[in-house]
Amino acid sequence: MTAKPRLIGYIRVSTAEQSTDLQWDALRAANCHKIYQDKVSGTRWTRKGLSEALEAVRPGDKLVIWRIDRLGRSLGHILSVIDDLGEQGSAVISLSENCDTSTENGEMQAIFLAVVAHMEYRAIVRRTRAGVEAAARRGKHRGGRPKMSPAQIAEAQILMKGGTMKASAVAKRYRVGRATLFRNLKRKVPTSLAA
Repeated sequence: MTAKPRLIGYIRVSTAEQSTDLQWDALRAANCHKIYQDKVSGTRWTRKGLSEALEAVRPGDKLVIWRIDRLGRSLGHILSVIDDLGEQGSAVISLSENCDTSTENGEMQAIFLAVVAHMEYRAIVRRTRAGVEAAARRGKHRGGRPKMSPAQIAEAQILMKGGTMKASAVAKRYRVGRATLFRNLKRKVPTSLAA
């Protein structure tokens, strides 16, 4: 007696701060047997949640996602997942795009959506690079506020250089990690502060 085909869910968001609620609601409503998730960029081919979901899919099962771009942002990767599942007699269902790769039309639609996801990602990369370059031309640097002020860096350099305090104690003093401390110690500070 063959096992009844199952729906295996997969959820992905790019960062830990993003909510997965919408995807969870949609996959639960679809009656997924089990749901796996990742909170990591779709550009990464190796993802724990996706690997576990793919391992759980048996022939006849379907991998259920909210949108095709949840599989990834690389055309090659998305097509590889769809192709591998198809080879084993499984398929991908995208709920919001009403796409099922077990049919020829569904597979064609998924390929088109994979191209769109890939091009959207490429456009994001281009816009981000252009923004960083424009900010650099205006003298602004990428990233948030430094964890340590120039005065704190200068003081930390003196404490470390004289051997007055160990790195762990200095890091604790300024409420930063050791890695952040050492990264900041490499920054140039005005000579008036370092003196």
